Amino acid sequence: MSADLIFQYATLIAVAGWATLIVSPLMPRISNLAATYAMPALISVAYAGLILAFWSRAEGGFASLDEVAQLFQTRELLLAGWLHYLAFDLFVGAWIVRTGRTDGVPFWLVLSCLPLTFLFGPAGYLAFVAIRAASLQVRAMPAIEGR
Repeated sequence: MSADLIFQYATLIAVAGWATLIVSPLMPRISNLAATYAMPALISVAYAGLILAFWSRAEGGFASLDEVAQLFQTRELLLAGWLHYLAFDLFVGAWIVRTGRTDGVPFWLVLSCLPLTFLFGPAGYLAFVAIRAASLQVRAMPAIEGR
């Protein structure tokens, strides 16, 4: 299978996973299974195959930014890097949805973190951590009498 075709399929799988997370209040068990396990696993299989097939041919390494840039000059390893992002960001998005549900964070607040996580990974995670902390803090505050 060509690198371009792997790219297209993996991106479609990831987008389907994110769509599943968006509708997760309607089907929490299915979305948890699909977006947490099945879809990241499919992308990870493609990632592992690319790493196994092309890692030994790659120049570069992890000791400097220049070495990392060399790794991504190989088209297939650039694709592997993209799949790494797709799988991990989807996994983090699923964790955000599950944790938000468990901790009672309103879904509309959780939902606001998903596009940020999809596009900018750690920034979406950071936004959720802040929203979750604020939500838990508000819930822990004693109720004001007379209300």
